[in-house]
Amino acid sequence: MRIAVTGASGFVGGAVCRALTGRGVTTHGFGRRREVPSGHLGGAEYRPWDLTLGPLRDAPLVEAVVHCAGSVTDWGPAADVFAGNLTGTRNALATFPGARFVHVSTASVYDPFRPSAMVTEDEAPVARYLNAYGASKAAAERAALAHGAIVLRPHAVYGPGDTTLLPRVLSAVRGPILPAVGTGRQLVSLTSISNLVQACVLAATGPVDSGVFNVADASPVTVDDAFRAILRERGIRARPVYAPARLAGPLAAAVEGAFLLAGRPEPPRLTRYAVGHLAVERTLDITAARRILGFTPHETTFAGAATWSSTLG
Repeated sequence: MRIAVTGASGFVGGAVCRALTGRGVTTHGFGRRREVPSGHLGGAEYRPWDLTLGPLRDAPLVEAVVHCAGSVTDWGPAADVFAGNLTGTRNALATFPGARFVHVSTASVYDPFRPSAMVTEDEAPVARYLNAYGASKAAAERAALAHGAIVLRPHAVYGPGDTTLLPRVLSAVRGPILPAVGTGRQLVSLTSISNLVQACVLAATGPVDSGVFNVADASPVTVDDAFRAILRERGIRARPVYAPARLAGPLAAAVEGAFLLAGRPEPPRLTRYAVGHLAVERTLDITAARRILGFTPHETTFAGAATWSSTLG
């Protein structure tokens, strides 16, 4: 079997490449970086390709595509985010029109204005989003589903090579305190990279060739338990301290406004998007993935987090 993986130079795409080559699958990786260490790809063939610039003219013949490429930022010009997520998805679909298409989406397509309590796949997309990230991922899903794709919706992907979740948590630590919002008791579904990779491989190689599936660890955890586990594994002597969401939301909006007025390219530490994902329940029903894909996830664990780092440095 021959499989193409977009976003292969990134966290998720690289992990998918390593899993596929480890199973003896002929894997073609594509990413924006000009060069990628062979170990990051598990020895997969690699070619640079910026999906925002158009379809690939001389693409290899493959039976399946795992589309991991896209923008993962909740901050920045909307045009850039839509180019990375929607335009890139359209170009990937156009490049491999006859292949099974596995689109790695996000749980951010669920309603950001109310809690997500064991949401099922039919509860998204919705009519409005907080930012271009959620809106662009929802639009990309629609494009993929119009071609009969498989859509996977993980939430807060973490693990070795993570360049987003863990670094964001660690960068928020201030001395003995990790500032947070909510109460800490709210439940959240997290998705380990190994669980997401399992779902990607099942979707790309199994008997199912279409559908939408939530992908998460076996059970939700509380935000406080997750934060304390991360800090403990990293050997950081700090504790989470929570601010009420009713105060954090308006403060985040004010901070975002100040950053926009100043024209600062980097995201603020506190955003409405972050508040919305930490201050209320965000849990996923993974029944469909278990029953239809044969997904068998493990529980959330941060064991070994002291040694986690990006494979690309």
